[in-house]
Amino acid sequence: MDDEGDELDKLNWSECSVLVTGGTGSFGRTFIEHILTKKPRRVVIFSRDELKQHEMRRALPDELGSPLRYFIGDVRDADRLRRAFHDVDVVIHAAALKQVPTCEYNPIEAVNTNILGARNVIEAAIDQGVKRVIGMSTDKAVSPVNMYGATKLVAEKLFVQGNSYVGAGRTRFSCVRYGNVVGSRGSVVPLFLDQKPSGTVTVTDDRMTRFWITLTQGVDFVVRCTEQMQGGEVFVPKIPSMRIVDLAKALAPDCRINVTGIRPGEKLHELLISEDEARNTLEFDDMFVLQPIFPWWLGERWKNGRPLPDGFRYSSDGNSQWLSMAELKNMIGHA
Repeated sequence: MDDEGDELDKLNWSECSVLVTGGTGSFGRTFIEHILTKKPRRVVIFSRDELKQHEMRRALPDELGSPLRYFIGDVRDADRLRRAFHDVDVVIHAAALKQVPTCEYNPIEAVNTNILGARNVIEAAIDQGVKRVIGMSTDKAVSPVNMYGATKLVAEKLFVQGNSYVGAGRTRFSCVRYGNVVGSRGSVVPLFLDQKPSGTVTVTDDRMTRFWITLTQGVDFVVRCTEQMQGGEVFVPKIPSMRIVDLAKALAPDCRINVTGIRPGEKLHELLISEDEARNTLEFDDMFVLQPIFPWWLGERWKNGRPLPDGFRYSSDGNSQWLSMAELKNMIGHA
């Protein structure tokens, strides 16, 4: 697809130094394994967990001649980020506190990592002249009902409007927003698999629906958005929905399903685009692009997008694309 306006230079991964915050997480590791196939100049895994870095280094060693570098650091530490971003071209910001109960019980910690950490990433990227920065977001940032979603909504706003702080520099910020990731740490798939031997799996509400994407699909989408971004967009892929009950039946077909009741901070259905956001959103064949409301730094772009109709909302229960049981089993098998 074509875009117009003040375009960034074409991205050549083989000439890039790439840094991933939260690089030892589920997304970070899959992204790094994928981006290594593009032969980048350097790849920096930035995370705070020494043990996870040690385990990842055994599978992906940073031996002589390797482009890999392992940096211990926390996105809360602005000075460490500024040092780590030296000579970096692309930053993928995936570090976050993302467990809903954890963020509810530790709200200030959630703010420090998800909001102030995003601010630190923005300022360090501008100071060091990073060219492109993608922030990883979530469907829970749309009309949030829990602390995690609220902090990710603020982080999104910081990233979009962070472009206005760049001035004459070339740094650009955008976000990617998608739904639940099959098999990621802390997701419902490992939970159901852990419960399966007991003969009973728990579902909070049998009407519940969610958007679903695999790690590989998420990584591919982030790579493509990084290549296409102009600054200020929130990219949303078109992905299928599924009922949580169907997922439980696919993973544990012989188990009894125990409905426990919806938990505090949990939605029955998720939104990826609200009715209000749809007014500034363009549709493409495989994704939506939310344009910034106040694009002070750039002119028009994304000329081939289709405006959305009045009242449009992209919700997991109103989705036109649903996973069949066979598709769901196949997706789980490739997670």
